Amino acid sequence: MGFQFYSDVIPVFTAKDTFLKADFIVINKKVGNAMTLTGAANTFTNAEIDELSSQPFVKETGSFTRADFIVNASMGISGRSVFSSEIFLESVPDGFIDVPLSEWSFSEGCKVVPVVLPRSYINMYNFGFAQSRNLPKISEGLASMIDLKLNIHGKDKSVELKGKVIGFSNKLNTILVPQSFISWGNDNFSSSSGQMPTRLILEIYDPTDAKLTSYLERHNLELDKGDVNAEKTASFLRLLVVIVMIIGLLISVLSFYILMLSIYLLVQKNTTKLENLLLVGYTPSQVARPYQLLMLMLNITVFTMAMLFLLFVRGYYMDIIYGLFPRLPDTSVMPSFLLGLLLLVVVSLMNIVIIRRKIQRIWYLKD
Repeated sequence: MGFQFYSDVIPVFTAKDTFLKADFIVINKKVGNAMTLTGAANTFTNAEIDELSSQPFVKETGSFTRADFIVNASMGISGRSVFSSEIFLESVPDGFIDVPLSEWSFSEGCKVVPVVLPRSYINMYNFGFAQSRNLPKISEGLASMIDLKLNIHGKDKSVELKGKVIGFSNKLNTILVPQSFISWGNDNFSSSSGQMPTRLILEIYDPTDAKLTSYLERHNLELDKGDVNAEKTASFLRLLVVIVMIIGLLISVLSFYILMLSIYLLVQKNTTKLENLLLVGYTPSQVARPYQLLMLMLNITVFTMAMLFLLFVRGYYMDIIYGLFPRLPDTSVMPSFLLGLLLLVVVSLMNIVIIRRKIQRIWYLKD
């Protein structure tokens, strides 16, 4: 049960974004010290980016590019307006996007802009607007249901484009668009000369590398809070499941001991009858077989009841989990079934061997 619950829940905290490379982190400079109170020192210089790129734990480095123009967005579901507001757009280099470039591209004259929304946006819709207004809930596969319009203006001109939502991000708390769109928009609608990035995205070799943590601390850098909190929660869940499984194994060992003690008492009670059977010519294997079959039937019955209980409890808590996380991938009970089957075989073999040895001991005493 602990193993199955862990398998069902851990994807909530460890699921990767399907459109982003797996081993990446987002970093920024810590805000709140004397240098960053004015916000003037929270950008990365070219020298700092080059130094970070040269570190042995970094595979690739990219910068977030922000939109220096005004974007008003309106989102609707099934023809009904959900919200309308000014939004903030950013982009990362296309090399960090793990989707075909044909789906993640923009050129001048296009009327459709690929968009990646933060997962928190769609969660707010699913558990806020959808429930209160009887609208359909949106999952990863139903992103095409979102009607997103982008009104871009600056330099005394404007244009309206359609946003095509291609996915949702767990890690990025920003609205992501292609790099080519940001470049086109800044060239045509922004009057600023551009600024250095305030956030970097890194593809790394090993997220658990101690050198990475040490480097970030020395240079006053921090990871995105979402990554840190999700990893802490996942670690706590792993620890909790390990504790539950250890307690379960301890109870199972005690139950196994009590069951074997009961069989010993049953055999001891019938010692005279068993000796008589051995004296008239039955072999120890033949005499032990009824007890072994009894033990095997008990083990199979317990295994069957355990699987039925697991399916019942899992059906209850999965309804709750899918209600909170509609995009959670489906999981199977087959690994738990195989684990239970393995335990059934191991325990049954141990029972068979122990019972046979008990009967053989009676045989040796008879001799």
